[in-house]
Amino acid sequence: MAIANKNIIFVAGLGGIGLDTSREIVKSGPKNLVILDRIENPTAIAELKALNPKVTVTFYPYDVTVPVAETTKLLKTIFAKLKTVDLLINGAGILDDHQIERTIAVNFTGTVNTTTAIMDFWDKRKGGPGGVIANICSVTGFNAIYQVPVYSASKAAALSFTNSLARLAPITGVTAYSINPGITRTPLVHKFNSWLDVEPRVGELLLEHPTQTTLECAQNFVKAIEANQNGAIWQLD
Repeated sequence: MAIANKNIIFVAGLGGIGLDTSREIVKSGPKNLVILDRIENPTAIAELKALNPKVTVTFYPYDVTVPVAETTKLLKTIFAKLKTVDLLINGAGILDDHQIERTIAVNFTGTVNTTTAIMDFWDKRKGGPGGVIANICSVTGFNAIYQVPVYSASKAAALSFTNSLARLAPITGVTAYSINPGITRTPLVHKFNSWLDVEPRVGELLLEHPTQTTLECAQNFVKAIEANQNGAIWQLD
């Protein structure tokens, strides 16, 4: 899918990988980039607008842990303004196995709920035009970091959900693929908590492996968007 002149919603588009990916998307010239994130970053939004003045960049505060009905309400506002949305990127994620409930809520339930909400607007059984979903999962979804089993399992669940979405495309008209970054140098991995403190140095040990920058990951992310292969499991590493 060529990004040029498309309308894109990016959940968590101001995070580590998210912000660099937003920059790369804006360079590719979409019509609209709507960023939904928990914390506003006016400096980053201003930078994105300046990067390509032809692109309309909009921000809405959004916490992926809210109920589906609240997400649907926000999407109604966005669809009323844009009329059509071509791509939804679900990118919210946390890495902290002390926060078990929140890890599952953000990494898995949030992806499910946001996807469920947008189906009201896209599902061809309801007269919708269809759409494309890109879910940011992780290589831990198929190769767990065993010291953070809650995080790894939440990403495996998101990956499985995405694979099912792709198989449902003939029914819903909505295609999907997963983006699975390898070890990326973001604040997320510098220091984090293992489950039951089984490995206090897990962050340090992880960074002893080959890593990539957020820019390298973002550039490959854009390639995956443009390839637009339903059911693809992209490993960005």
